[in-house]
Amino acid sequence: MKYLCLAYYDVPTYEALTPEQKSALFPKCKPHDDALRATKKLVVSASLGAAPRTARTRAGKVSITDGPYVETKEQIGGLFIIEADDFEEAMEIAAKHPAARIGEELGWVVEVRPIDRWLEPEP
Repeated sequence: MKYLCLAYYDVPTYEALTPEQKSALFPKCKPHDDALRATKKLVVSASLGAAPRTARTRAGKVSITDGPYVETKEQIGGLFIIEADDFEEAMEIAAKHPAARIGEELGWVVEVRPIDRWLEPEP
């Protein structure tokens, strides 16, 4: 079964970091992703940009606005999709991700959701 893992970060805490501190965070993810990919448990991994936009329909018209759908100080900074036998294994895998490991000092967290329906891309 596949699971979507969303890595959230605390915006004010992240913005308070120096450029050197910020650049030191990202190299921690690649070795982790490479090791997980070797086990065939990692399907995809991606970092997300910090300027989201939202599209929604109101009164029959599509409205596009800046920002995330909900007001929150936490933003999604990345995602990864994993293969796991069950939710317990998915949580074990997610707990080893660097975003989960630096959560206490930087306010980061990894949310795990089962993917109910997976559509393979057409050839």
